[in-house]
Amino acid sequence: MEYDAGVTTTLLLVEDDPRIRGALRLALTDEGYRVVEAATGEQALELLADPPDPDVVLLDLMLPGIDGLQVCTRIRERGDLPIIMVTARTASHEVIAGLEAGADDYVTKPVDAGELAARIRALLRRTRVTDQDNTIDLGDLTIRAAEGRVLRGTDEIPLTKTEFRLLCTLATARGTVVTREQLLERVWDYGYFGDTRLLDVHIRRLRRKIEPDPSQPTLITTARGIGYRAESPSDHPGDDQ
Repeated sequence: MEYDAGVTTTLLLVEDDPRIRGALRLALTDEGYRVVEAATGEQALELLADPPDPDVVLLDLMLPGIDGLQVCTRIRERGDLPIIMVTARTASHEVIAGLEAGADDYVTKPVDAGELAARIRALLRRTRVTDQDNTIDLGDLTIRAAEGRVLRGTDEIPLTKTEFRLLCTLATARGTVVTREQLLERVWDYGYFGDTRLLDVHIRRLRRKIEPDPSQPTLITTARGIGYRAESPSDHPGDDQ
């Protein structure tokens, strides 16, 4: 079932330029969203401290005072609220820094309102619990797909909705390489024209949370030049000999 944007869907738009903020507010309101505005990182954090939280945060990286990276990090410390960063910085290391801070997605300025709305819709679809109702075992992990939970023993591993969907996609295809293009299509649900930075950073973030040794991953392995594969150490019993 497609996600339908409506007036109950609230976006927090964090942008210091009043012209850009106003234009995006009008465009997104026309799309059926309720838009709450913040001109600074400090103001955004104040708004987020007063529940209910918005459904998605649209976060400019270049803000006066507390910058977007710091805001993103603080939001992510609080939970898995979806974040799309809006940036004029297209340099690879700067985009990666935003993704490493916890952003789920990004768009670059000048922002195309139609593209941004499509990204929001895709992200909101992604945040729904997966339609799968099964439990998947991967190594010492138990993935409860319908509940949106990942357990190691009795301990729950906190993942963002995007990380969880990425893990489910790989675990469902366990033992089979899933290409970068397939993962971008299945997880992000939007065309990225060969930009795999989103995927590679999220894989790193996921590995840091689920791998015993992220520098030598055994659960999510790399098929160099192709994609990634979910595996259990028990899939290769001879490796221990």
